[in-house]
Amino acid sequence: MADEQVSFTSLILIIVLGGLIIRYLFFSPSTPTPRPVRDAQSASRAREAAVERIQQMFPQVDRRTILWDLHRNGGNIAATTERILSGRIETPPVTFQPPPPASPSPSGTQTQPFKAPPKPAEPDLITRYKLQDKINAETEAERATRTKAWSSNRDERQAALQRRRDEMILAARKKMEAKIAAEKAAGRPQ
Repeated sequence: MADEQVSFTSLILIIVLGGLIIRYLFFSPSTPTPRPVRDAQSASRAREAAVERIQQMFPQVDRRTILWDLHRNGGNIAATTERILSGRIETPPVTFQPPPPASPSPSGTQTQPFKAPPKPAEPDLITRYKLQDKINAETEAERATRTKAWSSNRDERQAALQRRRDEMILAARKKMEAKIAAEKAAGRPQ
């Protein structure tokens, strides 16, 4: 074993490979890894989506104020939400001019994410709860004979609650009819 020698070239090769392995394992490369660059249109869509999400949660906050806070914290929705909840949101300076809201693309391929729900089959409460016959049939005498006490029987309680719901719907209808009649009467003399 004493006669075995390592040649000079083998020694150099081992040192170079060891240095490269150590550098690869322990030291980061001098240039950072390139981040994918988003184009202006996708950045605009992301910004508008963030503003829309925050405005849905807090409709009382101005769009310009939301954009300013998102601009200040790098687009962090959670930080902006936290500032709004804690009341620490700042008004933007006069010099801050937010970009206009993104207009929908003319191609028409992009659909609106929040569409209005379709109209229900029964549009009003009178039709929904079948109160047509009760609109004019209800009298003051019937109201006075009803008991106001809370019953211990479940069915009686449920019937009383449904009766109360019907009364509230009919009262709201009468108020709305009176309001419309008053508006029409006020509009006629002109």
